[in-house]
This record gives sequence, structure tokens and C-alpha cells, in this order.
Amino acid sequence: MSTFYFYIINAATLIVVGSVGYIGSETPSITALIPVFAGIVLLLFIKGMKAGNKSIAHKVVVITFLTLIALFKPLDGAISRNDPAATIRVLLMILTGIVAMAAFIKSFIDARKNRKAL
Repeated sequence: MSTFYFYIINAATLIVVGSVGYIGSETPSITALIPVFAGIVLLLFIKGMKAGNKSIAHKVVVITFLTLIALFKPLDGAISRNDPAATIRVLLMILTGIVAMAAFIKSFIDARKNRKAL
């Protein structure tokens, strides 16, 4: 499966799952929308990612990594509140972020090997 598909799945998960969490919250906070905004920003880079633009790919990796790191605080909060639904939502976003990061890293390694082979 192409790195591009993991990128799309991650962005869509951030938008959909983040929105569900915000809408379903009894006390919604604007900070709960951070994953949604990150997913939207990632989707703004879709054309460049599809074209294989290296600069955009690096920006996407940075945004994905920062979002992934930022999700650990909400995970801690969900676990502390003993909120299984929120815990599952955040873990799902973290999981897709980890898979996307792994795909990006593999893609970068493969590109480097291909350059050396030429």
C-alpha cells in the first residue's frame, strides 16, 4: 500500500474522530478541535503529496509527528477520567499517526536507497 493512502487515512481519522469527540463532549473545548485542524491542514497538502513533492512530504511528516506527540496529553486525560470512549478515540488517532509515520520513514529510506543505486 502506498504512503499516500496511509497519509489520507490518518488525515481523515483526525478529522472524523476528532469531530465526533468534540460534538459528543458534554463540555466541548476548542482545544479538542486541534486534531481536526491538523487533519484539514494535512488534506490541504494532498495535491503535493500525490505529486511526490519532497518539500510538502517533509511538512506533512512534521505536522503528523507534532500531532502524534500532542495526542498523548488527551490520552492521559481520557484515561484519568476513566472515559473508555475518549480513550479509544485518541488511541485510534495515535495508531493512524504511528502507521503514517512508519510509512513516511519507510518511504524516505526507500528513496535514499534508490538514489544511491543510481
